[in-house]
Amino acid sequence: MSEIQLAATARTEFGKGAARRLRRAHQIPAVLYGHGTDPVHVALPGHETMLALKGASNALFEIQVDGKPVLALAKDVQKDPVKNVIEHLDLLIVNRGEKVSVEVPVVVVGESAPGTIHIVEIQTLSLEAEATHLPQNVEVSIEGLEAGTAITAGEITLPSGSVLEGDAEQVIVTVTVPSVSAEDRAADEAEAEAAAAE
Repeated sequence: MSEIQLAATARTEFGKGAARRLRRAHQIPAVLYGHGTDPVHVALPGHETMLALKGASNALFEIQVDGKPVLALAKDVQKDPVKNVIEHLDLLIVNRGEKVSVEVPVVVVGESAPGTIHIVEIQTLSLEAEATHLPQNVEVSIEGLEAGTAITAGEITLPSGSVLEGDAEQVIVTVTVPSVSAEDRAADEAEAEAAAAE
């Protein structure tokens, strides 16, 4: 995974008013922290940052701060729920070769046996991976699986260089037969009775 390069400018004003002024100028307030350093408050270019975060989970940035490149991972993205714009970004400073913990989305591939459905019990897996080689997702194959099958975290083939964090026995995906609720059955019976009455 290649780093997304962004140029940052130092922030000297803080508070809601300062943050609003930054966002009006199409910039995103952000803070860089980690490795025992004092937090560095910066402003990032709004459009480029939004595009980078839209295209990738666990986006890795190379941010130019005072002319020096800093590698950082997007850790906390605060969005306006109505406008869907980024209001603030927390970035964790990382080093090349360093292992970091990330949440990676689970993607189901394949088709389970006819007449069955699959349920994703857990949407993300916690992995440890090298900061510059973070997986975008974890694929779970359900090809041909029969009802009653459960796939645990420990059974999933992880991307190269990744290590599972957490419980290997945790169920991630189950294959089952769709159940018909009592309400659905009653509705079906009412429809059949109405059709018979006509």
